[in-house]
Amino acid sequence: MNTALIVIDIQNDYFKDGKMELVNPDAAADNAAQILEWFRKNNKENIFHVQHIAADPSLGFFLPDTEGAEINEIVQPFDNEYLITKNFPNSFLNTELESKLKEKGIEKVYVVGMMTHMCIDATVRAAVDLGYDTTLIEDACATRSISRGDETVDAQQVHHSFVGALDGMYAEITTAGGFLKQNK
Repeated sequence: MNTALIVIDIQNDYFKDGKMELVNPDAAADNAAQILEWFRKNNKENIFHVQHIAADPSLGFFLPDTEGAEINEIVQPFDNEYLITKNFPNSFLNTELESKLKEKGIEKVYVVGMMTHMCIDATVRAAVDLGYDTTLIEDACATRSISRGDETVDAQQVHHSFVGALDGMYAEITTAGGFLKQNK
């Protein structure tokens, strides 16, 4: 099966002192970097980096031409890898991601990145809706706590809830270690 890696929004604003700091972004980015390295060694032509650029400055992060919007150095794209720019949580919405995947004959996608409850969730669901066999590498993703009214849900619970909702019906779920062990 022709496979691809989609690396979503591992951008500086999600890291320490960024404008939208996540919980444990470094651990997730380290795991994503391991998966990226495997793809670079074994599947060189099918790596897609997605970079969110805020279309509306009121978003407050990923603002155009800022250091925060830049892809973090741990997963910097190589010249032979695709860079897809998006303005919405869904990496397929108003981007060339789907056309590039089709052009390459991709049937299966592996997803890593940030933020689990937003861009990861939206992209995984869209990938499945578009017919891609999808695997989410859960420990190569990070999120943050979310609040609604007077209630706050801890980042770990947010992450597990969204990954749990995707598990089975939408995606196969694995870890970086599980992926690397299965793909020796």
